[in-house]
Amino acid sequence: MSRNEPLLVIDKVSKFYPVGGLFSRTRIAAVSDVSLTMAESGPEILTLAGESGSGKTTLARMVLRLIELSEGRILFNGRDITTIRTREEQMEFMRAVQPIFQNPFEAFNPLKRIDSYLTETANNYSVEGASAEQRINSALELVGLSVSGVRGRYPHELSGGQLQRVSVARALLASPLLLVADEPVSMVDASLRMSIVNLFRELKEKHGVSIIYITHDLATAYYISDRIAIMQRGCIVEIGPVGKVLMEPLHPYAKLLRESLLEPRADAAWNEEITLASIETEEFVRQGCKFAERCESRLPICQTSEPPYSVVDGREVKCWLYAGEGKKAVV
Repeated sequence: MSRNEPLLVIDKVSKFYPVGGLFSRTRIAAVSDVSLTMAESGPEILTLAGESGSGKTTLARMVLRLIELSEGRILFNGRDITTIRTREEQMEFMRAVQPIFQNPFEAFNPLKRIDSYLTETANNYSVEGASAEQRINSALELVGLSVSGVRGRYPHELSGGQLQRVSVARALLASPLLLVADEPVSMVDASLRMSIVNLFRELKEKHGVSIIYITHDLATAYYISDRIAIMQRGCIVEIGPVGKVLMEPLHPYAKLLRESLLEPRADAAWNEEITLASIETEEFVRQGCKFAERCESRLPICQTSEPPYSVVDGREVKCWLYAGEGKKAVV
């Protein structure tokens, strides 16, 4: 990969699911026409943030080739990942793109020793000039563990934080260019969360690993991210430098998240529970802006036409307030 070639290009990607049965004509867009480019000039941490059901995990699973795209394409190192066919091509892709899942206990067989996992992974992704044992030692030391601390032990004998560190070490044995971390600290004790978050930052800064960090925790996102994409009903509604998007949000939904989660106050807190279960199917299939019914700044056009993206102050915003006739309404 050349210095200025994007590591990852997500180009007009959508994922549809039928509603009301397999043969129903009604479809929900879990991800809708999403485009973004990552790491053009160097490693970065890009956060995907939003409420449950916003499409964060679905998008990540498409990047990992765990589910198929309905529309669009994803390029990694210039290669369309949907054209991967052979085992050799798949192994090459898996070496470069590694997942870190939310629950580390689900990533390991409880009847299998931790060190055997690490040995198998090291052997699968061999590196010229380095033994499996040397690479395992290096990976564990990088995440603050040791071979002696995990040798002969089973997953249940480690804490959640320790096991998540093992997950990261195991991923690093493949020498990846990209980690896809889906809510990696949500099931870890609060006292250990920052240590794992700091580890991700170190992997980017010292080892050149780019990271897609998926979370609803805007505090940790603000701490480690270079850029952040706010997702809502399958769409990216605002994307840009994390400082601008979180501290000076433009999209009404991004503003709501910031007020509700970053600066909780009695006069600003959102009393609705942010879960997919509380959202009606009609909101997903509605014409126009998906957020219109909950937006205090909505315009008549918001309820009939989907907003385009506008470039405003160094970020992209999907909102009529900043495009076309909506510009007149911006104060």
